[in-house]
Amino acid sequence: MVGWSMRIFFTGGSGKAGHHVAPYLASQGHHVTNADLTPLRHPDVTDLRVDLTDAGQVYSALAGMPTMADLEAADPRAGGGSGYDAVVHFAAIPSLLLAPDATTFAANVLGHYHVLEAATRLGIRKVVFASSETTYGVCFARGERKPLYVPVDEEHPVVPEDAYAMSKVAGEVVARSFAARTGADVYGLRINNVIEPHEYAEKFPPFLADPSLRRRNIFAYIDTRDLGQLTLRALETDGLGYQVFNVANADMSVAATTREVIDTFYADVEVRREMGRDETFYSIDKARDLLGYAPQHSWRDVLADPRAGA
Repeated sequence: MVGWSMRIFFTGGSGKAGHHVAPYLASQGHHVTNADLTPLRHPDVTDLRVDLTDAGQVYSALAGMPTMADLEAADPRAGGGSGYDAVVHFAAIPSLLLAPDATTFAANVLGHYHVLEAATRLGIRKVVFASSETTYGVCFARGERKPLYVPVDEEHPVVPEDAYAMSKVAGEVVARSFAARTGADVYGLRINNVIEPHEYAEKFPPFLADPSLRRRNIFAYIDTRDLGQLTLRALETDGLGYQVFNVANADMSVAATTREVIDTFYADVEVRREMGRDETFYSIDKARDLLGYAPQHSWRDVLADPRAGA
């Protein structure tokens, strides 16, 4: 899809990640419709109120007219298709403890199913959806839980215990099934802890002083600007069928070195390859190789590294 303007149906564009990524995609020349219960109110993004747990609303929204300019054009739905070229599905109850567990699981899985079903039935050939770091079962585990090996790649088992992460694993199964049924490209982004640029100064000083605060995130993070880049790369890359990608920045969210983290937290965990001094334990090799992902940002651009020179 490189080199032309896409019409993107973006769910959850008013959320923490979405309110950065949706405008970024618009800034790259694409028309973005934010399908959300809460409007984004960004001048470059069209808001459309949609309840994703209602199958009829989702289907009607995706079958509808993306822009007012379409009033002057031939009907983009001729033949029963959609006026949209791609779907980015970020909407969800974004964590545990925000709603009862059963509500979180039901809303996330049902909304995800409705989006995938409507998109593929309407002939959309590219869907990019938000999965989560939590699928690996470390983030929201009770007590201490370590990965089976590091760096954690997409082949690592996904066996979570909490309702939120369960909903994300279920979403990946749904996505794989629709890709198999239709031949569409459906890419899942296992997004790590989302960090907005202003949060470096607010949140990271304690992380730099005490790396144990980041063990549940496998010591990783993703800057919203790099998440925007990766989402665009996924939209522009065709022909991969069903895929999942870890999404993180290239470095860790702590000042400790990889060797220090291994010695302190992962001494009994298999280390599968040599790692760089500050390299993330949440492997992004697959996204680099298949999507051309090249993260540009780091907390080190904002804060002094207390270990500089060590």
